[in-house]
Amino acid sequence: MNKMLSLLSCFGSSMEDQYIHVLFFIVLILLSLDCTALDTIYANQDIKDGKATLVSEGETFELGFFSPEKSKHRYLGIWYKKISYGTVVWVANREQPITDTSGMLKLSRHGNLVIRSGGNPMVWSSKSMGNNTVLVAQLLDTGNFVVWNKNKMIWQSFDYPGDTFLPGMKIGKDLVTGLQRCLTSWKSPDDPSMGEYRNIHDTNGYPQNLWWYGEILRGRLGPWNGLAFSGFPISKEDPIYSSDFVMNEKEIYITYELKKSTVFQRVVLTWDGKTLILQWIERIKDWMVYANAEVDTCDRFSLCGPYGICSINKHPPCSCMDGFEPRNPEEWEASDWGSGCIRKKPLHCGNGSGDRDEDGFWKIERVKVPDTRRSWYNVSMTLGECEIACKRNCSCTGYTSLDIRNGGSGCLLWLDELLDTREYDANQDIYIRMAASELEGIFDSLSNSNKKKRILIVVLLTSTTVLLLFAVAYACRKIKKIPHIKGQGNWYALDTKNTSLQIDQLDELQCYSLYEVTRATGNFKVSNKIGQGGFGPVYKGVLNDGREIAVKRLSETSQQGFDEFKNEVICIAKLQHRNLVKLLGYCAHQNELILIYEYMPNRSLDCFLFDEPGSLVLNWPQRFNIIHGIARGILYLHQDSRLQIIHRDLKASNILLDGDMNPKISDFGLARNFVGHDTTAKTKKVVGTHGYIPPEYAVHGRFSIKSDVFSFGVLMLEIISGKRNREFSHGNRSDNLLGHAWRLYKDGSSIGLLSASLQASCVVSEVLRSIHIALLCVQHHPKDRPTMWSVVLMLVSEGPLPIPKSPAFFTEESCSELESIPSVDEDTITLLYAR
Repeated sequence: MNKMLSLLSCFGSSMEDQYIHVLFFIVLILLSLDCTALDTIYANQDIKDGKATLVSEGETFELGFFSPEKSKHRYLGIWYKKISYGTVVWVANREQPITDTSGMLKLSRHGNLVIRSGGNPMVWSSKSMGNNTVLVAQLLDTGNFVVWNKNKMIWQSFDYPGDTFLPGMKIGKDLVTGLQRCLTSWKSPDDPSMGEYRNIHDTNGYPQNLWWYGEILRGRLGPWNGLAFSGFPISKEDPIYSSDFVMNEKEIYITYELKKSTVFQRVVLTWDGKTLILQWIERIKDWMVYANAEVDTCDRFSLCGPYGICSINKHPPCSCMDGFEPRNPEEWEASDWGSGCIRKKPLHCGNGSGDRDEDGFWKIERVKVPDTRRSWYNVSMTLGECEIACKRNCSCTGYTSLDIRNGGSGCLLWLDELLDTREYDANQDIYIRMAASELEGIFDSLSNSNKKKRILIVVLLTSTTVLLLFAVAYACRKIKKIPHIKGQGNWYALDTKNTSLQIDQLDELQCYSLYEVTRATGNFKVSNKIGQGGFGPVYKGVLNDGREIAVKRLSETSQQGFDEFKNEVICIAKLQHRNLVKLLGYCAHQNELILIYEYMPNRSLDCFLFDEPGSLVLNWPQRFNIIHGIARGILYLHQDSRLQIIHRDLKASNILLDGDMNPKISDFGLARNFVGHDTTAKTKKVVGTHGYIPPEYAVHGRFSIKSDVFSFGVLMLEIISGKRNREFSHGNRSDNLLGHAWRLYKDGSSIGLLSASLQASCVVSEVLRSIHIALLCVQHHPKDRPTMWSVVLMLVSEGPLPIPKSPAFFTEESCSELESIPSVDEDTITLLYAR
């Protein structure tokens, strides 16, 4: 200011002269600001062709009017400024070119970007709407042109890509608005209007990227497998960029980010149909091809037809999958493989029961997976569950894991012919459905083709047997060292009366010393106590290696004892599933019986369901995920585990929650294993928890897999309502929770069962379907209840459901009456143990 005044004094001393010169300097300042590069325009401001442009803050991108190469037409676009000046990455009025230099971009007071030209009031519009508050359009350093309404973005150019895919962009579908973001080529280097080529992230079936030429599907980038896109060459983690795939209830898209700010990279769909990853090389001042999405001949869509497989390392590249033969041999001999292959032997569709003639699966290793437009997927199934799902669906032709990381997870089923499969240097395998007789033929062929392998296998088996004998001898010596249990001899001596506990089952678990356990728990310090069950108290502990553990110690007053302790070890030692709590080891020292589990930081489910502050923590998506997880865990126990198990004590307090609120079934002290199809048994001693036990078990002592289904149904209703079945009351009625849910269902108002804390987060269709399934599970007669396999399918599908019948224990009185019955027949003792 002082400098300005000193300058003013040079022009005159009168006040009038100074005012004139102040005005002169203000004009100069405004002119200089107009010449300064800005990255924003405000409401009712405009950018005129040839007069001004917007430049992003870091001067990476510039927005303005331009003419592409030899064209005389004018377009509003965004191009690089700092590097490769003039390389266009986005065009607004692609289909409405301006024929002269009268173009103007303006931001209206309602937040709408409009391009006008001469007498045409509307050449192009963003169709974005805000309110008349603080509106600004800004060009970001990412190349994104954004309209802000205060701090809320109401429009962005990244939602309407052209031929260029920039870091941070999304290619995919917004499931809320229906907006499809895809790449479309220019018509020619001189014409940015929409060309014949499109790259679309297709969301039919399991999402994948498809490359179209008009109406012809010419290629595809396979689905995301957790590491990369199936069929795109990867070796190790790319040092330049990282790709990602996002799928949730709101949107499905692919995106990528650059790892270094000094690197410039873009993906371009060229006017002649090539999809190139281009990287700027400063040394030569030019773009170089970093990668090409289409690698070779095998990337042409379905080159080898249905059930054909392409390999670039073979000549000719096409062959039929094992168990298949050319549909048209003459065409194949003429190198026309489009008709594909057919099965040599027809399938025998079974029910997944393991019949000898039932279809099986042939594994094809290291492939780009087939076209997924006619597919079904589930992100939480295991590969074993996936195989069963495929076997039980006669339309299923193959399956694989969705995510290949950490041994694989998720399930992808194909429900049509397998198209566009190729051999690939990747870690993904697929399992092709095949007739049992054809599988036997393949195995016989493999066996006969290499007799040396058979000899080698015999040698290896013999060597393994010898090693196992040594291992058994070592195990026998180790068993003798196990401490005695007070009053009952050592573990091995106890087992002479009941051979169900084998030595090799103990070897699968670590035996901890009492000293290790007491040190981990601070000598069973009261402050470390985290729970109390029918077995006894549970303590938190920390091992020497830093692992947190849960220590379950048999109480002297417990109604459970060595039998339940041994039963839990036998059952859970051989069970491995993400929804079952993991048993790490045990301690048996004199009269101490202790089980060591993985630690669950969020305790048990009942702490969240029935505790008012805790109930606010679990929203509906979390509860729905817990229902799914419990169902998958029970299905594993009933059908897929090495020892098929009936849990017999499923309840909220026996469902533990890990750090991510994933459910894990615990407490197998009352579990019973069964063999083959003998899934029903009878007992004189009825054990379990009031409110979760089905009538056939409570009255007659008969239990089966349908007993667990009943308990699961009760648990579902408790998760949805946040109320205990046994403690529920509603008005003047004596209904328990099951009866209340049944009356609401009959009245068509099942949504009234939903906990008030879930109203803001719930998906009504999911809630109603879950209540319906729960009522199917708690029906009075076991034969009416679905299996857990059917329950899992009903939870993940959207088809019609059977009509439920009246539930068991309709009222609280009916349950109380059952408790008072001392005996129903001579073989039944209906004594229930509350735990």
